[in-house]
Amino acid sequence: METLLSSVLSEVMARSINFILSKASPPAAPALEDSLPRALLRAQVIVDEATGRHVTNQAMLLQLDMLRDAVHKGSYALDSFRYQPHAAEHDDRGQPVRRSSLFVANCAKIPRSSRGSTRILAQLREALDRLISMVTDADVLVLLLTSYPRRYRQPYGMHLMLDNCMFGRQMETEHVISFLLHAQPSHGAEEPEVLPIVGPGRVGKTTLVTHVCKDERVRDRFAEIVLLTDLHFTDAELAALGHRCSSERNGNNRGSNSNSRDGKFLIVVEVAGDFNEDAWSRLYSASKRWAPLGSKIIVTSRSDKITKVGTTRPLALKFLPREAYGYFFRTLAFGGADPGAHPGLASMAMEVAGSTDWAFISAHITVLH
Repeated sequence: METLLSSVLSEVMARSINFILSKASPPAAPALEDSLPRALLRAQVIVDEATGRHVTNQAMLLQLDMLRDAVHKGSYALDSFRYQPHAAEHDDRGQPVRRSSLFVANCAKIPRSSRGSTRILAQLREALDRLISMVTDADVLVLLLTSYPRRYRQPYGMHLMLDNCMFGRQMETEHVISFLLHAQPSHGAEEPEVLPIVGPGRVGKTTLVTHVCKDERVRDRFAEIVLLTDLHFTDAELAALGHRCSSERNGNNRGSNSNSRDGKFLIVVEVAGDFNEDAWSRLYSASKRWAPLGSKIIVTSRSDKITKVGTTRPLALKFLPREAYGYFFRTLAFGGADPGAHPGLASMAMEVAGSTDWAFISAHITVLH
Protein backbone atom coordinates (compact mmCIF):
# COMPACT_ATOMS: atom_id res chain seq x y z
CA MET A 1 0.00 0.00 0.00
CA GLU A 2 2.82 2.41 0.88
CA THR A 3 4.58 1.64 -2.43
CA LEU A 4 1.36 2.27 -4.33
CA LEU A 5 0.82 5.58 -2.51
CA SER A 6 4.33 6.74 -3.38
CA SER A 7 3.85 5.77 -7.02
CA VAL A 8 0.52 7.57 -7.28
CA LEU A 9 1.76 10.76 -5.64
CA SER A 10 4.98 10.69 -7.71
CA GLU A 11 2.77 10.60 -10.81
CA VAL A 12 0.95 13.62 -9.42
CA MET A 13 4.24 15.49 -9.20
CA ALA A 14 5.18 14.61 -12.77
CA ARG A 15 1.82 15.73 -14.13
CA SER A 16 2.07 19.00 -12.23
CA ILE A 17 5.43 19.75 -13.81
CA ASN A 18 4.08 18.93 -17.28
CA PHE A 19 1.12 21.18 -16.58
CA ILE A 20 3.42 24.12 -15.80
CA LEU A 21 5.47 23.62 -18.96
CA SER A 22 2.32 23.43 -21.09
CA LYS A 23 1.03 26.84 -19.93
CA ALA A 24 3.05 29.46 -21.76
CA SER A 25 0.37 32.15 -21.50
CA PRO A 26 -2.07 33.10 -18.71
CA PRO A 27 -5.17 30.88 -18.90
CA ALA A 28 -8.62 32.34 -19.52
CA ALA A 29 -11.53 31.98 -17.11
CA PRO A 30 -12.83 28.63 -18.47
CA ALA A 31 -9.34 27.13 -18.37
CA LEU A 32 -8.80 28.39 -14.83
CA GLU A 33 -12.13 26.97 -13.66
CA ASP A 34 -11.16 23.63 -15.18
CA SER A 35 -7.54 23.51 -13.97
CA LEU A 36 -7.92 24.78 -10.42
CA PRO A 37 -10.16 21.92 -9.18
CA ARG A 38 -7.64 19.39 -10.51
CA ALA A 39 -4.79 21.18 -8.74
CA LEU A 40 -6.86 21.32 -5.55
CA LEU A 41 -7.50 17.58 -5.78
CA ARG A 42 -3.78 16.85 -6.15
CA ALA A 43 -2.95 18.95 -3.11
CA GLN A 44 -5.82 17.47 -1.10
CA VAL A 45 -4.46 13.95 -1.65
CA ILE A 46 -1.25 14.95 0.14
CA VAL A 47 -3.05 16.87 2.91
CA ASP A 48 -5.46 14.03 3.64
CA GLU A 49 -2.65 11.49 3.78
CA ALA A 50 -0.67 13.69 6.18
CA THR A 51 -3.73 14.32 8.38
CA GLY A 52 -4.11 10.59 8.90
CA ARG A 53 -0.56 10.18 10.21
CA HIS A 54 1.35 11.09 13.38
CA VAL A 55 3.66 13.66 11.78
CA THR A 56 5.97 15.19 14.38
CA ASN A 57 8.70 16.86 12.32
CA GLN A 58 8.22 20.62 12.67
CA ALA A 59 9.57 21.43 9.19
CA MET A 60 7.13 18.96 7.62
CA LEU A 61 4.27 20.35 9.69
CA LEU A 62 5.10 23.85 8.52
CA GLN A 63 5.17 22.76 4.87
CA LEU A 64 1.86 20.95 5.31
CA ASP A 65 0.36 24.00 7.00
CA MET A 66 1.36 26.12 4.01
CA LEU A 67 -0.13 23.53 1.63
CA ARG A 68 -3.40 23.50 3.59
CA ASP A 69 -3.51 27.28 3.44
CA ALA A 70 -3.06 27.12 -0.33
CA VAL A 71 -5.93 24.60 -0.58
CA HIS A 72 -8.23 26.79 1.52
CA LYS A 73 -7.44 29.94 -0.48
CA GLY A 74 -7.79 28.11 -3.78
CA SER A 75 -11.16 26.67 -2.77
CA TYR A 76 -12.38 30.03 -1.54
CA ALA A 77 -11.32 31.77 -4.78
CA LEU A 78 -13.03 29.09 -6.87
CA ASP A 79 -16.23 29.27 -4.81
CA SER A 80 -16.25 33.06 -5.08
CA PHE A 81 -15.89 32.80 -8.85
CA ARG A 82 -18.63 30.19 -9.19
CA TYR A 83 -21.17 31.19 -6.56
CA GLN A 84 -20.68 34.89 -5.78
CA PRO A 85 -20.78 36.98 -8.96
CA HIS A 86 -21.66 40.02 -6.84
CA ALA A 87 -18.37 39.82 -4.91
CA ALA A 88 -16.59 42.03 -7.45
CA GLU A 89 -19.39 44.58 -7.98
CA HIS A 90 -19.06 48.12 -6.56
CA ASP A 91 -21.30 51.16 -6.39
CA ASP A 92 -20.51 54.69 -7.62
CA ARG A 93 -18.49 55.37 -4.45
CA GLY A 94 -16.34 52.28 -4.90
CA GLN A 95 -18.03 50.40 -2.07
CA PRO A 96 -18.92 46.69 -2.47
CA VAL A 97 -22.54 46.08 -3.51
CA ARG A 98 -24.33 43.60 -1.26
CA ARG A 99 -27.09 41.66 -2.99
CA SER A 100 -30.01 39.90 -1.40
CA SER A 101 -29.98 36.21 -0.61
CA LEU A 102 -32.55 35.68 -3.39
CA PHE A 103 -30.07 37.08 -5.91
CA VAL A 104 -27.30 34.92 -4.49
CA ALA A 105 -29.41 31.77 -4.61
CA ASN A 106 -30.14 32.37 -8.29
CA CYS A 107 -26.52 33.06 -9.29
CA ALA A 108 -26.33 29.78 -11.21
CA LYS A 109 -28.66 31.31 -13.82
CA ILE A 110 -26.20 34.09 -14.62
CA PRO A 111 -24.20 33.50 -17.83
CA ARG A 112 -20.71 32.21 -17.11
CA SER A 113 -19.17 35.03 -19.15
CA SER A 114 -20.45 37.60 -16.64
CA ARG A 115 -18.94 35.96 -13.57
CA GLY A 116 -15.24 36.78 -13.81
CA SER A 117 -13.98 40.22 -12.91
CA THR A 118 -10.30 41.05 -13.29
CA ARG A 119 -9.80 40.76 -9.54
CA ILE A 120 -11.40 37.31 -9.27
CA LEU A 121 -9.48 36.02 -12.29
CA ALA A 122 -6.24 37.28 -10.77
CA GLN A 123 -7.06 35.43 -7.54
CA LEU A 124 -7.74 32.24 -9.48
CA ARG A 125 -4.45 32.49 -11.36
CA GLU A 126 -2.55 33.21 -8.15
CA ALA A 127 -4.19 30.28 -6.37
CA LEU A 128 -3.47 27.92 -9.27
CA ASP A 129 0.18 28.99 -9.59
CA ARG A 130 0.73 28.62 -5.85
CA LEU A 131 -0.85 25.17 -5.69
CA ILE A 132 1.13 23.84 -8.64
CA SER A 133 4.38 25.19 -7.21
CA MET A 134 3.76 23.72 -3.74
CA VAL A 135 2.63 20.32 -5.02
CA THR A 136 5.70 20.14 -7.24
CA ASP A 137 7.94 20.96 -4.27
CA ALA A 138 6.26 18.35 -2.06
CA ASP A 139 7.97 15.30 -3.62
CA VAL A 140 10.30 14.74 -0.65
CA LEU A 141 7.45 15.40 1.77
CA VAL A 142 5.36 12.69 0.09
CA LEU A 143 8.15 10.15 0.43
CA LEU A 144 8.72 10.98 4.11
CA LEU A 145 5.01 10.72 4.99
CA THR A 146 5.06 6.94 4.56
CA SER A 147 7.56 6.63 7.42
CA TYR A 148 5.07 7.98 9.99
CA PRO A 149 2.46 5.70 11.64
CA ARG A 150 -1.23 6.13 10.92
CA ARG A 151 -3.59 7.70 13.41
CA TYR A 152 -6.59 5.71 12.24
CA ARG A 153 -7.95 3.98 9.17
CA GLN A 154 -8.17 6.49 6.35
CA PRO A 155 -11.74 7.86 6.10
CA TYR A 156 -13.54 8.11 2.79
CA GLY A 157 -13.84 11.87 2.81
CA MET A 158 -12.75 15.09 4.47
CA HIS A 159 -16.12 15.49 6.21
CA LEU A 160 -15.41 12.27 8.16
CA MET A 161 -11.87 13.39 8.94
CA LEU A 162 -13.20 16.45 10.80
CA ASP A 163 -14.24 14.12 13.61
CA ASN A 164 -10.68 12.83 13.98
CA CYS A 165 -8.57 15.97 13.71
CA MET A 166 -8.56 19.56 14.95
CA PHE A 167 -9.29 21.44 11.73
CA GLY A 168 -6.78 24.17 10.97
CA ARG A 169 -4.86 23.55 14.21
CA GLN A 170 -2.41 20.81 13.24
CA MET A 171 0.64 22.93 14.10
CA GLU A 172 -0.87 24.01 17.41
CA THR A 173 -1.94 20.46 18.27
CA GLU A 174 1.54 19.07 17.78
CA HIS A 175 2.99 21.99 19.76
CA VAL A 176 0.85 21.07 22.78
CA ILE A 177 1.48 17.32 22.43
CA SER A 178 5.22 17.92 22.11
CA PHE A 179 5.12 19.90 25.37
CA LEU A 180 3.21 17.14 27.14
CA LEU A 181 5.45 14.33 25.93
CA HIS A 182 8.70 16.16 26.63
CA ALA A 183 10.46 14.41 29.50
CA GLN A 184 11.98 16.56 32.21
CA PRO A 185 15.58 15.65 33.07
CA SER A 186 15.87 13.68 36.30
CA HIS A 187 18.41 16.14 37.63
CA GLY A 188 16.30 19.17 36.74
CA ALA A 189 13.80 21.17 38.75
CA GLU A 190 10.87 19.26 40.22
CA GLU A 191 8.30 21.97 39.53
CA PRO A 192 5.62 20.98 37.00
CA GLU A 193 6.05 22.58 33.60
CA VAL A 194 3.35 25.05 32.55
CA LEU A 195 2.03 25.82 29.06
CA PRO A 196 -0.17 28.95 28.75
CA ILE A 197 -2.70 29.00 25.90
CA VAL A 198 -4.18 32.43 25.29
CA GLY A 199 -6.77 33.68 22.81
CA PRO A 200 -10.11 35.48 22.47
CA GLY A 201 -13.37 33.86 23.47
CA ARG A 202 -14.75 31.12 21.18
CA VAL A 203 -11.44 30.82 19.32
CA GLY A 204 -11.17 27.14 20.26
CA LYS A 205 -8.89 26.95 23.32
CA THR A 206 -11.04 24.37 25.12
CA THR A 207 -11.64 22.43 21.90
CA LEU A 208 -7.92 22.24 21.24
CA VAL A 209 -7.10 20.99 24.75
CA THR A 210 -9.95 18.48 24.64
CA HIS A 211 -8.70 17.13 21.33
CA VAL A 212 -5.14 16.85 22.65
CA CYS A 213 -6.31 15.01 25.77
CA LYS A 214 -8.01 12.40 23.56
CA ASP A 215 -4.73 11.59 21.81
CA GLU A 216 -3.58 8.10 22.76
CA ARG A 217 0.00 9.29 23.26
CA VAL A 218 -1.17 11.77 25.90
CA ARG A 219 -3.51 9.29 27.62
CA ASP A 220 -0.69 6.76 27.84
CA ARG A 221 1.58 9.39 29.37
CA PHE A 222 -0.55 10.55 32.31
CA ALA A 223 -2.25 8.55 35.04
CA GLU A 224 -5.04 11.12 35.33
CA ILE A 225 -6.17 14.31 33.65
CA VAL A 226 -7.74 16.84 36.02
CA LEU A 227 -9.84 19.79 34.83
CA LEU A 228 -10.19 22.92 36.95
CA THR A 229 -12.79 25.24 35.48
CA ASP A 230 -11.30 28.23 37.24
CA LEU A 231 -8.94 29.26 40.03
CA HIS A 232 -11.81 29.68 42.51
CA PHE A 233 -11.21 26.66 44.73
CA THR A 234 -11.13 26.21 48.48
CA ASP A 235 -8.26 24.87 50.57
CA ALA A 236 -10.25 21.67 51.12
CA GLU A 237 -10.63 21.15 47.36
CA LEU A 238 -6.93 21.76 46.87
CA ALA A 239 -6.10 19.26 49.63
CA ALA A 240 -8.41 16.69 48.03
CA LEU A 241 -6.62 17.10 44.73
CA GLY A 242 -3.29 16.58 46.44
CA HIS A 243 -4.63 13.44 48.12
CA ARG A 244 -5.73 12.04 44.76
CA CYS A 245 -2.27 12.63 43.30
CA SER A 246 -0.57 11.02 46.29
CA SER A 247 -2.87 7.99 46.16
CA GLU A 248 -2.27 7.55 42.45
CA ARG A 249 1.49 7.81 42.87
CA ASN A 250 1.57 5.35 45.80
CA GLY A 251 -0.61 2.93 43.88
CA ASN A 252 1.83 2.96 40.97
CA ASN A 253 4.79 2.51 43.30
CA ARG A 254 3.21 -0.63 44.78
CA GLY A 255 2.37 -2.01 41.34
CA SER A 256 4.55 -3.44 38.65
CA ASN A 257 7.02 -1.44 36.60
CA SER A 258 4.98 -2.02 33.43
CA ASN A 259 2.98 1.13 34.03
CA SER A 260 4.93 3.91 32.28
CA ARG A 261 2.71 6.69 33.67
CA ASP A 262 4.39 6.70 37.12
CA GLY A 263 1.48 8.64 38.64
CA LYS A 264 2.00 11.70 36.42
CA PHE A 265 -0.89 14.16 36.44
CA LEU A 266 -2.00 16.56 33.74
CA ILE A 267 -3.83 19.54 35.23
CA VAL A 268 -5.86 21.73 32.87
CA VAL A 269 -6.93 25.10 34.27
CA GLU A 270 -9.52 27.11 32.32
CA VAL A 271 -9.51 30.70 33.54
CA ALA A 272 -12.89 32.17 32.62
CA GLY A 273 -12.51 35.64 34.14
CA ASP A 274 -9.58 37.75 35.24
CA PHE A 275 -6.40 35.91 36.15
CA ASN A 276 -6.03 35.64 39.93
CA GLU A 277 -2.30 35.56 40.65
CA ASP A 278 -2.72 34.70 44.35
CA ALA A 279 -4.92 31.70 43.59
CA TRP A 280 -2.48 30.57 40.91
CA SER A 281 0.42 30.79 43.35
CA ARG A 282 -1.47 28.60 45.82
CA LEU A 283 -2.19 25.99 43.18
CA TYR A 284 1.34 25.94 41.80
CA SER A 285 2.96 25.82 45.24
CA ALA A 286 0.72 22.92 46.22
CA SER A 287 1.44 21.06 42.96
CA LYS A 288 5.16 21.24 43.65
CA ARG A 289 4.58 19.36 46.91
CA TRP A 290 2.40 16.47 45.70
CA ALA A 291 2.69 16.23 41.93
CA PRO A 292 5.33 13.67 40.82
CA LEU A 293 8.13 14.57 38.45
CA GLY A 294 6.83 14.77 34.89
CA SER A 295 3.41 16.20 35.76
CA LYS A 296 2.29 19.07 33.53
CA ILE A 297 -0.08 22.02 33.71
CA ILE A 298 -1.98 23.70 30.88
CA VAL A 299 -3.67 27.00 31.65
CA THR A 300 -6.02 28.72 29.18
CA SER A 301 -7.37 32.26 29.31
CA ARG A 302 -8.39 35.27 27.26
CA SER A 303 -5.95 37.36 29.30
CA ASP A 304 -2.30 37.75 28.33
CA LYS A 305 -1.48 37.79 32.06
CA ILE A 306 -1.13 34.00 32.07
CA THR A 307 1.86 34.14 29.74
CA LYS A 308 4.16 35.16 32.61
CA VAL A 309 3.45 31.96 34.59
CA GLY A 310 4.54 29.68 31.76
CA THR A 311 7.73 27.66 31.87
CA THR A 312 7.70 27.34 28.06
CA ARG A 313 6.74 29.47 25.08
CA PRO A 314 3.01 30.35 25.30
CA LEU A 315 0.64 29.37 22.53
CA ALA A 316 -1.52 32.19 21.11
CA LEU A 317 -4.63 31.15 19.16
CA LYS A 318 -6.26 33.31 16.52
CA PHE A 319 -9.44 32.84 14.54
CA LEU A 320 -9.13 30.93 11.30
CA PRO A 321 -8.57 32.98 8.13
CA ARG A 322 -11.80 33.53 6.23
CA GLU A 323 -10.70 31.11 3.49
CA ALA A 324 -10.03 28.30 5.97
CA TYR A 325 -13.26 28.98 7.85
CA GLY A 326 -15.22 29.01 4.60
CA TYR A 327 -13.71 25.63 3.69
CA PHE A 328 -14.58 24.26 7.13
CA PHE A 329 -18.14 25.58 6.99
CA ARG A 330 -18.74 24.23 3.49
CA THR A 331 -17.41 20.79 4.46
CA LEU A 332 -19.74 20.68 7.48
CA ALA A 333 -22.70 21.86 5.45
CA PHE A 334 -22.33 19.51 2.48
CA GLY A 335 -20.61 16.51 4.05
CA GLY A 336 -19.58 14.20 1.23
CA ALA A 337 -21.88 15.88 -1.34
CA ASP A 338 -20.50 17.97 -4.19
CA PRO A 339 -21.33 21.68 -3.66
CA GLY A 340 -21.21 22.13 -7.43
CA ALA A 341 -24.35 20.02 -7.75
CA HIS A 342 -26.22 22.57 -5.59
CA PRO A 343 -24.90 26.01 -6.66
CA GLY A 344 -27.74 27.90 -5.00
CA LEU A 345 -27.12 26.22 -1.65
CA ALA A 346 -23.36 26.65 -2.03
CA SER A 347 -23.84 30.36 -2.59
CA MET A 348 -26.03 30.69 0.49
CA ALA A 349 -23.51 28.67 2.52
CA MET A 350 -20.78 31.18 1.61
CA GLU A 351 -22.98 34.08 2.68
CA VAL A 352 -24.01 32.41 5.94
CA ALA A 353 -20.38 31.57 6.73
CA GLY A 354 -19.43 35.20 6.21
CA SER A 355 -22.11 36.35 8.65
CA THR A 356 -20.87 34.22 11.57
CA ASP A 357 -18.14 35.10 14.05
CA TRP A 358 -15.72 32.54 12.50
CA ALA A 359 -15.83 30.33 15.59
CA PHE A 360 -15.95 26.51 15.39
CA ILE A 361 -19.01 26.29 17.62
CA SER A 362 -20.88 28.84 15.49
CA ALA A 363 -20.34 26.72 12.38
CA HIS A 364 -21.60 23.58 14.13
CA ILE A 365 -24.66 25.32 15.58
CA THR A 366 -25.54 27.01 12.28
CA VAL A 367 -25.26 23.81 10.27
CA LEU A 368 -27.25 21.76 12.80
CA HIS A 369 -30.10 24.28 12.73
